[in-house]
Parts: sequence; structure tokens; C-alpha cells
Amino acid sequence: MTGKILVSLDLGEAEDAKQLLKTAEELAGLRKDELHIVTVVPTYSMPIVGSYFGPGEEEKVLERALMALKNFLSENSASPDKVKGHIAHGSIYSEIMSVADKLNCDLIVIGAHRPGLGDYLLGPNAARVVRHANQSVYVVRH
Repeated sequence: MTGKILVSLDLGEAEDAKQLLKTAEELAGLRKDELHIVTVVPTYSMPIVGSYFGPGEEEKVLERALMALKNFLSENSASPDKVKGHIAHGSIYSEIMSVADKLNCDLIVIGAHRPGLGDYLLGPNAARVVRHANQSVYVVRH
């Protein structure tokens, strides 16, 4: 069975992202799947937030995020030439599902922190992806 796997990485959590990438590469290898990695840059949609950034700043942020993703994959992927990186911009859970649909992925791999005393649920983005995605979702606990 050959398909496509989409992995959502938060580059701000480097150690978790490394673990998630390794797990996804193992899954892709077992299944002989194409592996896509997405990093979502949140939008500055709230006027109070957007007012602090000049014109064109979001484009610069997206360019920096793409470069950071490329660097992360070249340094941490077992086969960087076989992994396809993508940058999305907007609501995190919505963009993950949108990219998975556009790429016709059959599996989404997403990370979730282990619940603490006061948190027995997945984080809000992971939970929404699990509930609403058209694909199967594999949740990796860190």
C-alpha cells in the first residue's frame, strides 16, 4: 500500500519535532509512503496584533519559516531529499486539514504532549484535527 503521510511540525519545539519526524519516517518506510511535512505560521488576523507589524512582514515571516523548515529537515531527516516540506499560513488545525486534503493524504501524524494533572485532553489543535480531519490521524505523545 502506497500513500501519502502529512506530518505537522512545530519548529518552536525542536526536540518534540525531531521525535515526531523520526516516528513519521519510520511509518512512511513501513508503508512505502510519500512523506510531507507542514509547518503552520499563525496569521496576524487580530487588528491589535497586526498593527505591530509593518507591510510585508508576514511574507518575510513565511520566507524565514520555509528556510527554517528546510534547515530542520536537512539536519534531522534520515532522507531529506525524499521529504517534501510545506509552509501554511492561518489557523493551525484548519491549515493542517486543508494541506492534507490538497495533497490527498491518507494519514496525518501530529504530536500531543502527555496530559498533566489538570489536562486530560489533547491540545486544542490536535484535538480538532482528530475530530474533524477526513484522514486517519496518528497521534504521537511526547
